[in-house]
Amino acid sequence: MDYQVFTLPNGIRLVHKPSDSPVSHACIVIDAGSRDEAEGKDGLAHFIEHLLFKRTERRSTNQILNFLESVGGDLNAYTTKEYTCLHASFLNPYLDRALDLFEDLIFHSVFPEKEIDKEKGVILDEIASYQDQPEEAIQDDFEDMLFAGNALGRNILGTQNSVQALQRPDIISFIESQYSTEKMVIGVSGNYTSRKIESLFNKYFSSIPHSKKDVHRHEPQMQVQHLQVLKPITQTHCILGTQAYSIHHDKKIGLMLLNNILGGSGMASMLNLSIREKYGIAYTIESNYSPMCDTGIFSIYFGTDEEKYARAQKLVFKQLKKLSDEGLPANALEKAKKKFNGLIALGEDSRMSLIISMARSLLDYDRIDSLEEVFAKVNSVSQEMIKDIANEILSPDVLSSLLFKPDNENID
Repeated sequence: MDYQVFTLPNGIRLVHKPSDSPVSHACIVIDAGSRDEAEGKDGLAHFIEHLLFKRTERRSTNQILNFLESVGGDLNAYTTKEYTCLHASFLNPYLDRALDLFEDLIFHSVFPEKEIDKEKGVILDEIASYQDQPEEAIQDDFEDMLFAGNALGRNILGTQNSVQALQRPDIISFIESQYSTEKMVIGVSGNYTSRKIESLFNKYFSSIPHSKKDVHRHEPQMQVQHLQVLKPITQTHCILGTQAYSIHHDKKIGLMLLNNILGGSGMASMLNLSIREKYGIAYTIESNYSPMCDTGIFSIYFGTDEEKYARAQKLVFKQLKKLSDEGLPANALEKAKKKFNGLIALGEDSRMSLIISMARSLLDYDRIDSLEEVFAKVNSVSQEMIKDIANEILSPDVLSSLLFKPDNENID
């Protein structure tokens, strides 16, 4: 892979992926997310992500929002359990603006009390919006159940009570302890020389003081649970899942492949073909695998009419048992590898997604695999590994479940 990595004495790194496109993409990824919040501060990392755009020492909110927009650029951000990411797209001549803005937002935001109070209302509306969507709410509630008692179980958005209680000192404390220069990576995809990249990197980030992260992440404990909740909804929604492999586990790539076979992207997954296409008893059925630094989440979600739920669940477990007992035939595994490698290659065609992925890879592994190295890892997955993973992850003995059932007495 054609890329360069630059490192400043303060620990901040920059990865540059050259591109011939007239459009550039840039990001700054910080190893700080919702799992790093102190007890009772649910939603703080995400709240800060919103407030970074509200005022800095040099810019008002309007100046921040117009700095790239006025030249046709785009600026956005998101928060996960483990990361905060700011990203921007712009025409090549405006990299200077993008890096200037990143530095200003991350290191010079002032978090005025007026904006804190106003943004709480925005977050509360966002929380209410998710709660109105059972297919979204069940994901958050399942993670809360799966990681009970651990910060990983907390909703990234927080709760209405926790967000209302957040104060400016909470924000300053989180940034000081979690926004470590050693755990920040800037990514740039664009048509620039090494000299240009290094010059701008030094210009905006070399004077930032070195800082280390206050690490307090705790590995969650595992306990299988089964819960049913009545909701004022018309369909039944179900999640089955378990804690899974971390980003460093040697079977991670095997589970990623198995997840894609079982219920990943595309319409030809095992679950979609056997439950939606063959029997027509679920509009949405999918599986997901999200690895993290010390654990992971594997889950299967489906929604169906109440009277079809029992049959849908039975069919899901039938497919899981088949994988555990029989694994995959050699020809089916080879086809799955070709499909998965193709999806990985297509993902690299999105240069914004690629540069964020590269930045995260530096944070997680201190290296970036080439496309060929990724293909080699996928192609090394054996039939035995797939069967072992299926028995470890898909066994009914390790799968927890959460069910949202229609509360027929309270449906309008």
